[in-house]
Amino acid sequence: MSIESSQTATEVETIQHLPRIALLAVGGTIAGSAASSTNTTDYKIGSIGAQDLIAAVPELTEIADVTGEQIANVPSSDVGSEVLLKLAKTISAKLADPQVKGVVVTHGTDTLAESAFFIDLTVKITKPVVFVGAMRPASAISADGPSNLVKAVNLAASDDAIGRGTLLTLNDRIGSAFYINKTHSTALDTFRADEQGYLGAYINARPRFWYAPATPIGKPQFDVSGLTSLPKVAILYTHQDSDDALIDAVIAGGAKGIVINASGHGSVATSTKQRIRELEQQGFPVIRATRTNNGIVADKPEGIGAGVYSAAKARWLLSLALATGASIEQIRDYFRA
Repeated sequence: MSIESSQTATEVETIQHLPRIALLAVGGTIAGSAASSTNTTDYKIGSIGAQDLIAAVPELTEIADVTGEQIANVPSSDVGSEVLLKLAKTISAKLADPQVKGVVVTHGTDTLAESAFFIDLTVKITKPVVFVGAMRPASAISADGPSNLVKAVNLAASDDAIGRGTLLTLNDRIGSAFYINKTHSTALDTFRADEQGYLGAYINARPRFWYAPATPIGKPQFDVSGLTSLPKVAILYTHQDSDDALIDAVIAGGAKGIVINASGHGSVATSTKQRIRELEQQGFPVIRATRTNNGIVADKPEGIGAGVYSAAKARWLLSLALATGASIEQIRDYFRA
């Protein structure tokens, strides 16, 4: 046997013993490119496909047998229910394969927390699902994507990541998709859950968890395998002199529910409370979240307190609840988490 053929056989044997990780690419900054290596805010998103992402980080071959599939290649602001339903079904199918250890999803950071939350509510399998992105494009002199991707694959391949729900990792931190949110427009340490904290970090790119696996109290699960669309839910931002006519405008536009991103503890004007009462009597759900993105919005006499959920996450939870035909009281129970 020649040296060349012997090496090839060894390489094949090594791959067979590595965990198999399915990488699903959605686009975003991690797949972006700019003309200048110092440009980190103005670049073309979706310049790099799934296979090129994998090929650009040769260290991945030492960690796992990574396969790539392009789900979409768009800015995360263009990710909606169509993409997320496809993603949820694809993840479930990949993880049903006994040879697949885990899934990594590459995604833009602007709505990454929303998408990861959606998947956390709609994929029930206990194998690891890890969302990862980058705050700087691949062309940047200080690109964070390759390092983030190595850690995400390590995380998805780790036995310690099993049974923790959907995870999100950037900037050497591991967070729960249920709780974590983007908190800064450009900083690398933008993803945080101020009250609940991080689940872990990395040592030499290997995950290190602080706690045993646990599920957030009250986390609901939804089966979307038979769904091709979701009910429309609108988010309205309130402020001083807010116009209640916007409520009727989004209803006229087809909204089946509303999330109000309100001040403080979900506070709204007296006139808005009256309009919410009228809608509740008609069976139309209105969720009151806080634009502070911190704390818990408890039950409300008018409308439903968003609980621990940001307005963006509350929107997906309400849409999924409506898709199951949930009543106002059932929806209220979902938000008591």
